[in-house]
Amino acid sequence: MTQTLPTRAEPTAPVRPVQPTERRKPRRSILRAAARGAVGAMAMSGLRQFTTSLGMVAKVPPEAVLERTAPGMFRRIPVTRRPALVETVHWGYGAFGGAVFGLMPRAVRRHAWTGPAYGLAFWALFETAIAPTLGLPRREHTTPERLALLADHILYGMVVAASPWPHQDK
Repeated sequence: MTQTLPTRAEPTAPVRPVQPTERRKPRRSILRAAARGAVGAMAMSGLRQFTTSLGMVAKVPPEAVLERTAPGMFRRIPVTRRPALVETVHWGYGAFGGAVFGLMPRAVRRHAWTGPAYGLAFWALFETAIAPTLGLPRREHTTPERLALLADHILYGMVVAASPWPHQDK
């Protein structure tokens, strides 16, 4: 039995090149979520200004983090400029948290409960892992302070997830 070998390769389905815009979709999703995270942190800052002025919150966590992790730098900043530094660091942390939200599967991000749950999880992560790792003194929050921190983290999560973008991001 003889077999003939094909002289040229059998045609195959052409491989479709990945378009540059398709490669950028995950990056855009993360960048959009990071922007929402920064805006969410700004919203939190507004709510914290309110709750701090009411005496519900003694010291905002971003300020305590800076005092603990970079005391020399923090002391070199004029007292009148420290709030701007605290806010800038907080917004950066919020943007990072938003980017992490953008990495979550779309099927999870699209649910209405995801944003508030994410904000609460972010707060729990800070309280149980980040603060102890940074050596921040553990202090018991008063009930009004806990409610204020709970509210501003729920607000953060709502802002991070509230745009139509999470539903459009692939």
